[in-house]
Amino acid sequence: MKIRNPYCLSIITLLFFVPNLLLAQKTQSQKIGVSEINIPLSFPLAEKGKTATIYIDGRDADVVSIAADAFKNDINLLTNLSPIVKQDDQNLSACPVIIGTLGQSKFIDQLAKTGKINRSSLQGKWETFSISVIENPIKGVKRALVIAGSDRRGTAYGVFELSRMLGVSPLSWWADVKPATKKALFVTAGESLVGPPSVKYRGIFINDEDWGIQPWATKNMDTDVKDLGPKTYTKIFELLLRLKANYIWPAMHPSTKAFFYYKENPKIADKYAIVLGGSHCEPMLRNNVFEWAENFEHEYGKKPGEWRYDLNKNEMDKYWTDRVIEAKNYEAVYTVGMRGIHDGSMPGPKDKNEKVKLLGQVITDQREILSKNISSSLSSIPQIFCPYKEVLSLYQAGLKLPDDVTIVWADDNHGYVRQLSNPEEQKRSGGSGVYYHISYWGSPHDYLWLSSISPSLISYELTKAYQYKADRLWVINVGDIKPAEMETQFAMDLAWDINKWKPENAHNYAESWAAETFGKEFAKPIADIKAVYYRLGHEAKPEHMSSVNFTEEQANERLVAYEKIYNQAKNLSNKMPERLKDAYFELILYPVQGAYLMNQKILYAKKSLALAEKGDQTALDYSKKSRAAFEQIKLITKKYNEEIAGGKWNGMMDYRPRKLPVFDMPKVADTIVKKAIGQAESIKKPIIIKASNFDDKVAQKGSDLQNIKGLGISDSGISVYPFTTQPIQENEIATASYAVYNIDFETEGEHSIEVKCLPTQGVNNGIKVRYAISVNGDQPQIINVSPASENNIWKLNVLQGYASGITKHQITKTGKSVIKVYLLDPGVVINQLEIK
Repeated sequence: MKIRNPYCLSIITLLFFVPNLLLAQKTQSQKIGVSEINIPLSFPLAEKGKTATIYIDGRDADVVSIAADAFKNDINLLTNLSPIVKQDDQNLSACPVIIGTLGQSKFIDQLAKTGKINRSSLQGKWETFSISVIENPIKGVKRALVIAGSDRRGTAYGVFELSRMLGVSPLSWWADVKPATKKALFVTAGESLVGPPSVKYRGIFINDEDWGIQPWATKNMDTDVKDLGPKTYTKIFELLLRLKANYIWPAMHPSTKAFFYYKENPKIADKYAIVLGGSHCEPMLRNNVFEWAENFEHEYGKKPGEWRYDLNKNEMDKYWTDRVIEAKNYEAVYTVGMRGIHDGSMPGPKDKNEKVKLLGQVITDQREILSKNISSSLSSIPQIFCPYKEVLSLYQAGLKLPDDVTIVWADDNHGYVRQLSNPEEQKRSGGSGVYYHISYWGSPHDYLWLSSISPSLISYELTKAYQYKADRLWVINVGDIKPAEMETQFAMDLAWDINKWKPENAHNYAESWAAETFGKEFAKPIADIKAVYYRLGHEAKPEHMSSVNFTEEQANERLVAYEKIYNQAKNLSNKMPERLKDAYFELILYPVQGAYLMNQKILYAKKSLALAEKGDQTALDYSKKSRAAFEQIKLITKKYNEEIAGGKWNGMMDYRPRKLPVFDMPKVADTIVKKAIGQAESIKKPIIIKASNFDDKVAQKGSDLQNIKGLGISDSGISVYPFTTQPIQENEIATASYAVYNIDFETEGEHSIEVKCLPTQGVNNGIKVRYAISVNGDQPQIINVSPASENNIWKLNVLQGYASGITKHQITKTGKSVIKVYLLDPGVVINQLEIK
């Protein structure tokens, strides 16, 4: 191999004072870093108006070429210089960037053969990569930057990981996060080995796209087909790779044609190495809303029969078979089972046992279709069964699920996982996973507008799931992607490395993310804003404001807190570099201001009516404030769509998805009603204690009480660790871990204690969400805060952000009393005590 471009040899002069051998030995054990300064033995990626050349092997997967080109563009973003990407060129430069997959790249295989990279660290691993600076890797080459992957995605992840280290955010395109220009780029000597990921399949569900990404794509991306199509999915797939994700449930609402309708879609997914899937109601990669209910006649030349497997088996089998034949050469995870045509229960016999039997037959026949049409063994074809909503009751009623099918447990649509694998289910070869919402359309109320589920809650629920062996597949319902970018990135970071953001430190993610996205000087102020934003959103999401009642004191506290973070956010916006102003508006300012204005609109309207009832003239002032907030929401949304990034996002943001009443102008006082008001009865305020402010804690039976910041109301909670702790039986309460609170009671007699908890569900069948409470050593009272089903109590719980129990206690003396709260079940989180 000849040396084409020896420009990097000049750095040898910098090394005269350090023995090369000692430096080389030292770099073997250290991780690579990035720098704008030429540190000894570092690799010159860009300096003095020149860039290193990138080399790939033409035999390698398409995604490697895609990643190399993206890396070239990233270097250009950072330096205004554009590297050359060469394919199948044996004449390497003196300092090349070599990108390739073990077994698919002759460059990588040669380096492995000569021991320059460690074959065993990559071979046979899932989505693993190494990034290393190698001295004299090949004859005639002084130094190389080598990105090697164990498989095609591993290689792509390695490329994008280096981009991220250099300063290119994964959200560079999706949220206009423009990096600062750098004079030079160097990769410091060493090697970083990354992977395999904690969760095998990690991805997103584009859902409820009618008010955001679909109209936006129609106007701005896929203007030829006027739909969410191949051009949009190209950008989505690149985002997934940058987030080290690998899996997609495509958009599937009636507003959007089926993913496979546009024949380029699956081809592009394959080029980007994205694994195809289908949602809980889309068996066998079929989108029934479009392909059965609307397009069947076009595809088959006749109208479809009834969507009932017991009445129309043959037609449905053919419908599924045709898709499997079309998709068999693509990497895919097949959803098995059946629901209604869309998001409804499976049609069939009224008798539940018969329905269970029919669902079992559906799965048996679907697996036969897979076996006949895909050459791999059936157990090696990834399949999932998602017991979502009513399907969970069918599974619990005795559905026999094949051992190699992955159970994907669902949350309750509001961020609390409904059930996880019990010890027997954990032995299944198919394992389990999670379907989790950070955006939702449905009962008791949507939250499609703004994203307000905190990293602490996401980490708590998904880490709990992981400890119950749900590590095979995670899919996150992200709605339109925007404005849930940060929360989506957090979920994918967590899926990649479950130990990086544990529940007890997940509240730090916002600061880490902000440092990477906006710079270290803005990280702490942004984190402080986000902490309050998440706390207020947990107590009532902006979309839920008309469904939750607050006292006058609570309403005032919310408005004061929102005003403070809005002013902080606005002041930060003024300090933000011009290149980041659009990104800041999209990621921080619009959600904060939108939530603040929604609270003003609703709470000022209620206040105006209350004051008018008292004959208070200021009621009309609050009416004006409510109306002004309503109009301001429209204006900032117009700005998002038409001004930010030069109108790039026109159509993406709708301030009133589904035109729900909460988004309308509420009723306000227009006139004052003058009437006599009786003397208001003074109500004694309760004593409110944050659960994390305990005076003592006692851990027992191999468990501990963990304080988790940013989780639930009060902005913190205590939970029993580990998640796999065994439930405490009623006759063994003395063996449970507990927290101690010393309280001064001013009066004797009966007092009530309300314990407010995170509205979690029991970790699996038979386990509840219980605490026990004792005052001054009296008999502990046991409370289960998890509703039996998704009833009205559950609806209230998820809207107000807590479930609670109330107990009565006789206080026989004033002064100090000792309250003990025992945590009896895994997954119970105590947030707050209110004593009356």
